Amino acid sequence: MEIAGRTALVTGGAHRVGGAVTLALARAGANVIVNYLTSEVEADSTVEAARDLGAEAVSFRADVSDPDQVAEMVEFAGDRFGGVDILVNSASAFATDPFPPTDFATWHRTFDVVVHGAYYCSSIVAPGMLERSDGVILNIVDLSAWQPWPDRGAHSVAKAASLALTRQLAVELAPTVRANAVALGPTIPPVHFSPEQVERLRSRTLLGRWTGGDEVGRAVRYLVESETVTGECLTVDAGEQYGHVRERFE
Repeated sequence: MEIAGRTALVTGGAHRVGGAVTLALARAGANVIVNYLTSEVEADSTVEAARDLGAEAVSFRADVSDPDQVAEMVEFAGDRFGGVDILVNSASAFATDPFPPTDFATWHRTFDVVVHGAYYCSSIVAPGMLERSDGVILNIVDLSAWQPWPDRGAHSVAKAASLALTRQLAVELAPTVRANAVALGPTIPPVHFSPEQVERLRSRTLLGRWTGGDEVGRAVRYLVESETVTGECLTVDAGEQYGHVRERFE
């Protein structure tokens, strides 16, 4: 798909990975809709940065776990831009979830955002994509989809489900709409990370680096533009998934 002139909706698109994806698509010439829930200031900043790149950009507050709010957002996209051509499901939840849990709130909220949110957004944009005979859906996952993270059970299982959803969407929507995923390793250090934490994750990768948001943006662009890739997952992790192999022999 040629990105220029298309409309992209990025959930969780206000900052960090979502913000990087938003700006990558804006740089490629897409109109961008920045979905956010609580990060209004960051959303406004990302919209301004996208406009500086020459893109038409707007923000829209919606809880993706609420299908009615998702429907309102997609209706807005149709009224403003004629529909959504590119959907990036980047909204996520990343709370600790020790097992056995003391309650199920984190489990339910994580699934509501990561799995149900992506399902609602994909379901509601799909009819328009099918009608226009073109569209791309991308889900952002991470290595926990394959390698469970301690005390992050809700996140790990939800990301595995998101990867399965990617493949299901590819099957259901072919040949008109393509669906793929991008799996991340260490990408953008959280602001609360200590220098020791940043270094520890960097040293676990084969390439000895954090990937950075620009690399995620390049991966997203590739999957949008490549006309023959669907049902796949592109891993962008600087080799973190194989770092333990090297350590074993050192």
